[in-house]
Amino acid sequence: MDDSEAVSIDMEKLADTLSGNLETLHHLSKDCSIYRVAEPTRCLNPSHFTPQMVSIGPFHHGKEELKPMEEHKERYLKYFLQRTKVRMARFLSFIKERETKLRNCYAETIRNLGSDEFVAMVLVDAVFLIEFFLRFCEPDCRTDDDRIFTKTKLFLVIRYDFFILNDLLQLAKTATYDDDFYREISLLTITISWFREDLSGFLPIEEKLFENHFSKAAHFLDLFMLCLQPSQSRAPIQLKYLRLPGVKELHRAGVKIKAGSSQNLLDIKFEKGILAIPFIPVFDKTELFYRNLLAFEWPHDYTPYFNDYIIMIMTLITAPKDAELLFENEIVGLSEELPTIFRNLSKDCTLVFDEFLYSGLLVDLYIYCKSPLHKWRASLKQNYFNTPWKIILILRGPVDMIHVLYFLSLKKLIYVNIKSNKMS
Repeated sequence: MDDSEAVSIDMEKLADTLSGNLETLHHLSKDCSIYRVAEPTRCLNPSHFTPQMVSIGPFHHGKEELKPMEEHKERYLKYFLQRTKVRMARFLSFIKERETKLRNCYAETIRNLGSDEFVAMVLVDAVFLIEFFLRFCEPDCRTDDDRIFTKTKLFLVIRYDFFILNDLLQLAKTATYDDDFYREISLLTITISWFREDLSGFLPIEEKLFENHFSKAAHFLDLFMLCLQPSQSRAPIQLKYLRLPGVKELHRAGVKIKAGSSQNLLDIKFEKGILAIPFIPVFDKTELFYRNLLAFEWPHDYTPYFNDYIIMIMTLITAPKDAELLFENEIVGLSEELPTIFRNLSKDCTLVFDEFLYSGLLVDLYIYCKSPLHKWRASLKQNYFNTPWKIILILRGPVDMIHVLYFLSLKKLIYVNIKSNKMS
């Protein structure tokens, strides 16, 4: 056998191996909605994408540092089963029938869990979430051994399928020991209570939107993205570059800054010289929460509206003085952390010049600020009419001049009269 024949056989073996790999490729389903965060993004802020207390789903299942909560999750399952006559085996069979659909929700093959282990994990994790929302909504359901509601503050960024949560809750309701208990309870009612009290501060969304999109959403991050859509469509203008001064400089150029009335963060508007920015909530978990929204927006093929929002706010607050102006106008509650938070978030954003959501707004601001009339009016107002005392002094100026002229005329008239009397 010559060398060429040996090489040919080796290539055939390699081709067979590669073909085998192609046959076992994970099928990307249209149900896919859960993605592992890209490693470069994760490395920059690992704590923002890694559960600190409880593991939900297969990505972090079995990690040593999260095992202490596994016993508590099983305790939740025990209490959940005590309220229904449906046996555990029925729940497991129910999940087993849907295993393929559940696995297809993930963008990668779940190789670390066999079928039985995967089904058991789904039951424990899904019931844990149902029980968590139930206890949040109904304090009477809480027990003395509940570590979550008695000793800790649990913040969940949940990527877990609504359909299995809803289906398991509905299955539990088919036969219960207390029919009245579950009568008014649904996945929507218990989760909206949690959203209203625990998350609305991070992401102000109208409850009507939350309810309207709930049935369409795959999970909570998907629900938030469905709610975070501009209230009005805007035709993008292709930008050559993004150059805009901060809000302090815009204010000096004549732009009035005020808090927008909309609850939708994305509804930044510029009309008749007024830049209206909806209230920006800032809390200790704001950056973590926003970063998870950004990480989900791109792979799930959403139009990157939230990405554009982060870029826009970062552009408007280039310095602490910009954040202070927003604070003075009640657009933000805390100003010190704002520039840092949005500067950090913008590192995960991508600016697409011909599709930027706020391109038209930027052009309008640029044209407005270039007008000499607007600059002159702003300078007059900020330098001469910025306090009541200055206004009084400026308004008195012409009046004082009239008084001087009047007294000079009166003095001259008296002088002429006296002189004429002497001559006579």
